Amino acid sequence: MTRRALAIAFALAAAVSGCRAQGERAPSPAPAPPDAVEPAASGLTETQPAVALPQPDLGYNGREGRALFQHYCSTCHGTEGHGDGFNAYNLDPKPRDLADPAFQAERSDQELAAIVRTGGAAAGLSTGMPPWGRTLNERQIDNVVGFLRTLAAPEAR
Repeated sequence: MTRRALAIAFALAAAVSGCRAQGERAPSPAPAPPDAVEPAASGLTETQPAVALPQPDLGYNGREGRALFQHYCSTCHGTEGHGDGFNAYNLDPKPRDLADPAFQAERSDQELAAIVRTGGAAAGLSTGMPPWGRTLNERQIDNVVGFLRTLAAPEAR
């Protein structure tokens, strides 16, 4: 890192952490606009933690499958597998809702793995789904399929 980059990084860290030179007074807060809502009026306080959505306990393989799904599949299938990824708008036909329990009941793990490995066209599905068999190894494909199975689970919805 150059000296200039280090100086900038240090200055940003000091600004973020609120460090002030000795003897320097803290700036007074700006007055709130008259139409601002007070935290107490909205029912929220600064001490309330953010609400965390329940996540199934996946174990190592499931976490790897989720990470691979997020990286390779969520752009089309969406983060929860509903076929609503940001790229789904551009595709015809639209990506399948992988979280649909009826769809999952129709397919075995081997069929899903084959679709991931060889792509949609090889399985008689959309030609828009690329084959991931040269990108992902068999363990990774199995972990993606294992994660897909959690998408249809009641607690994942």
